[in-house]
Amino acid sequence: MTIMILGAFFTIFNQTTMTVALPTIMDVFNIDASTGQWLTTGYMLVNGVLIPVTGFLMQRYTTRQLFLSAMVIFLVGTVVSALAPNFPLLLTGRLIQAASTGIIMPLLMNVVLKLYPPEKRGTAMGTVGLAIIFAPAIGPTLTGYVLDVFPWQTLFYGMIPFILIIIVCGFIFLRNVSETIDSKMDMISLILSTIGFGALLYGFSEAGSEGWGSIEVIATLSVGIVAVGLFSWRQLVAERPFLDLRAFRYNMFTLTTLINCVITMVMYADMILLPLYLQNARGFTALEAGFLMLPGALLMGLLSPAVGKLFDRFGAKWLTIIGIAIIMITTYTFTDLTDSTSYMHLILMYAGRRIGMALFLMPLQTAGLNQLPSSLHSHGTAISNTARQVAGAIGTSLLVTIMTSRTKDHLQDIMMGGTNGESKAHMIMEASIQGISDTYFAIMIIGAVSLVLSFFIKRTEQAPESTLTSQSS
Repeated sequence: MTIMILGAFFTIFNQTTMTVALPTIMDVFNIDASTGQWLTTGYMLVNGVLIPVTGFLMQRYTTRQLFLSAMVIFLVGTVVSALAPNFPLLLTGRLIQAASTGIIMPLLMNVVLKLYPPEKRGTAMGTVGLAIIFAPAIGPTLTGYVLDVFPWQTLFYGMIPFILIIIVCGFIFLRNVSETIDSKMDMISLILSTIGFGALLYGFSEAGSEGWGSIEVIATLSVGIVAVGLFSWRQLVAERPFLDLRAFRYNMFTLTTLINCVITMVMYADMILLPLYLQNARGFTALEAGFLMLPGALLMGLLSPAVGKLFDRFGAKWLTIIGIAIIMITTYTFTDLTDSTSYMHLILMYAGRRIGMALFLMPLQTAGLNQLPSSLHSHGTAISNTARQVAGAIGTSLLVTIMTSRTKDHLQDIMMGGTNGESKAHMIMEASIQGISDTYFAIMIIGAVSLVLSFFIKRTEQAPESTLTSQSS
């Protein structure tokens, strides 16, 4: 577990670096924002496309084989990125890294399900949460510091020694925890999955910038919906499905996955809206923005082990209800942002949101997976992570669309009301802040849906394999 958590830590840490590093990369390679954003969009696409495949991979290959392969892939991508003399090669390195990340997280969750009985999984997931939440907590701040002092390549060179140590330790100490099934790759399912989820993720990510009426967006989403539909049909009729959708026959797994999808959209607000408000509207540096987010993210990570123990004792229902309620209360304070909202107020409210998230993120996912029979664990983790990835893409495009639309409306209202001697730049800033505030209000409405659904969570026992067999027959 220690080796795998360390591997997950560095792959997740790597995900957060480019957000802060993007302005520097744009200057170095003389590219615009629409080109540079592919460092994160491309990463998300490859990651999202590979996650559905992990259900098959975790049954076909041993834990040791899969983890070591993923870390070697990550090492190759990191070296390519560090040595990249131009943007296309840097993007190639990032996409190689993303292939590793898409495997590591579902694999780690599956190992927890195999190693620990249901009554101890909350504590184990809490420990995992400490590591995987700590990585994005320090990512923006550490990246900001590195970029202030060292060349951008240091972000990649600095990880190489640690990755090598993890690979060596994994080769020596890692053991297999699950039995393998000698099954063949269903190429039709692979193609449909790649086209379907790839097209959906790309379409939703482009909708935020190009608009929902764009021909490219409509065509891409249409292709994605058709391909995912065909993929789902094939999984339901196949003898050995690529991604076993029978997991949705278990009510608590279905409910928690749905809540997770809704709340993922709420969570993405911090990744999109707050940096825009801090850096674009208020003029904070990347390092100052990173420091503002650090206390809340650290609290979230430190709370994870304790929350895991509470889940083992009390279940996920009230942890989820209380956590979402805290998020909604703290989110309300972001619906009235101004150009003078204090730095300390933002730190406290952001920390409050993160405390709320800590209370339910791991318990919610664990509660759903606990109901599944052991033969569906690998597929359940893959389904859960795929659903969250798609929800994140939908949330991103939805929030950007609302923010853009409301900002335009506010700018028009301000200009019609008279300038009062204000510069155009100041009016745009005011409209942007009001647009962001309105978007936070929309997030509250989305959060209310997840709060209502949380009251239906129940504590369930792990289903025996016999129920799956009888359902299949």
